[in-house]
Amino acid sequence: MRKQIEKEGLRLMVFDSARELGDKVNEHLLRMYHLDPEKYTFEVPLRQNFFEDGHLKVEIDETVRGKDLFLLTDVGNYSIEYKMHGLMNHASPNDLFCQLKDGIGACNCHARNINIIMPLLYAGRQHRRNTRENLACGVSLHELDNMAGVKSFITFDAHDEGVEHAIHNMEFDNFFPTNTILSYLIPDLSKNRLKKLVFIAPDNGATGRRNVYLNSFNSKYIHREAGSFVKRRDYNTLVDGKYPVTSHQYCGNDDLEGYTAIVSDDMISSGESMFDVIDELHKHGVKYIYIVVTFSLFTKGIGKFQKYYEEGLLEGVYTTNLSYIPDEYKDEKWLHICDCSEYLAQIIYNIHNDISITELLRDKSLPMRLIEEKFN
Repeated sequence: MRKQIEKEGLRLMVFDSARELGDKVNEHLLRMYHLDPEKYTFEVPLRQNFFEDGHLKVEIDETVRGKDLFLLTDVGNYSIEYKMHGLMNHASPNDLFCQLKDGIGACNCHARNINIIMPLLYAGRQHRRNTRENLACGVSLHELDNMAGVKSFITFDAHDEGVEHAIHNMEFDNFFPTNTILSYLIPDLSKNRLKKLVFIAPDNGATGRRNVYLNSFNSKYIHREAGSFVKRRDYNTLVDGKYPVTSHQYCGNDDLEGYTAIVSDDMISSGESMFDVIDELHKHGVKYIYIVVTFSLFTKGIGKFQKYYEEGLLEGVYTTNLSYIPDEYKDEKWLHICDCSEYLAQIIYNIHNDISITELLRDKSLPMRLIEEKFN
């Protein structure tokens, strides 16, 4: 059995929903501290029980008194199963959010600091009130903000950073995996494909992310264009909780003959909007299309992505391992999963040791270094 490290106050509480990512983060932290991963671990042993009446309970099998505790959960993991009244259920984001709160409560105010890591922000797309609806994201953050011992909240690529206005006590840090994704994408692109790039926002909400990628390729070797799409919706019909998109109107340079397109957004849900964008870009002469997103939910499977790849309409999807992706998807040639575990471990290391995280938040130098290396 691996031992806990007595000389360090750092501990990881990894829920089953984030087990794969958490184990990798633990390994990186052990390397940073020059510790043998065969002998030591930062992970606190947990028991995560679902009862047959639907209730749940988290038990900590080792003391966390006086420790700097980092709780890692993935509310987007739909593979966690439990029995309720004899029926098999899959844990929902609501179940996993309740599990997180139960884990915080199990600390019984004994931890020195509690730091929550929730890469996929719970109810992140319910960040503002458009009609008679609850501000679910802000309410959930406010609830965590008022729990005893919670010091900070860490997330990735929040749909709207303005949700941090709901909290007053804990810190809120929103990180972007841009550099990690580009460290996978740029080496895969030939110099010929890099010379003419068009950066695309699939809707108005993605223009900020598009601009980040656009500015990351500010090189004399690359000619850049920017474009975006405007969604037209049918607001008289509601399908699966959303107003269906009737068309995507392209705004930008019409002549994109021979360009490579990089379409960026925070997440893929069903992917239907992405397919409309791909079809429209090919009408404008785009030769190669790459999609870069932080989270790939694939709520309607990957069949259509596979079809577009086989027909030469899509070159690849670059996404992170910050939220659950089924094992059977990971071997697809078009799906490139960018490992963010080392980046997350560095964030934890800096926060635990009171080292500035500014460079981790705002470092823009990596893409330019990769481009210079490729062209030189």
